[in-house]
Amino acid sequence: MKVFLCLGLLLCMYLSLEAKVYSRCELYRLLKQSGLAGYRGYSAVNWTCLAFYESNYNTAAVNNNGPSRDYGIFQINSKWCNDGRTAGAVNACNISCQSLLNDNIYDDIECAKRVVRDPNGISAWVAWKNHCKDKNLSRFSAGC
Repeated sequence: MKVFLCLGLLLCMYLSLEAKVYSRCELYRLLKQSGLAGYRGYSAVNWTCLAFYESNYNTAAVNNNGPSRDYGIFQINSKWCNDGRTAGAVNACNISCQSLLNDNIYDDIECAKRVVRDPNGISAWVAWKNHCKDKNLSRFSAGC
């Protein structure tokens, strides 16, 4: 039992070493450079706002929503990626959910593009609807 506890602790430490918490401006600039800014009509400030309210800019964020989980800086639901345990998941991003938890967010960005192409668009993210939609988001780019 102690062996499993130690292995679990080491795994958590390893994952936290690969994770990153971005600063607001750092993420905003990266989103502008990555091609996500303006994608499907959503500006970089919309994506920066979304990431703030979903993960607080933390690439290692995981949220358990009952039968599914949300992963990474954008909190992408496990129906979009493969976590090996979400029933009925379609893995439309063709990606492992674990790969959304490291400091390389380019795969997260590509998966977010896939999510936003669906009919719900960026409204697929409840945090965006509740905190960013139709709001003055200038604070997410101020000083950047």
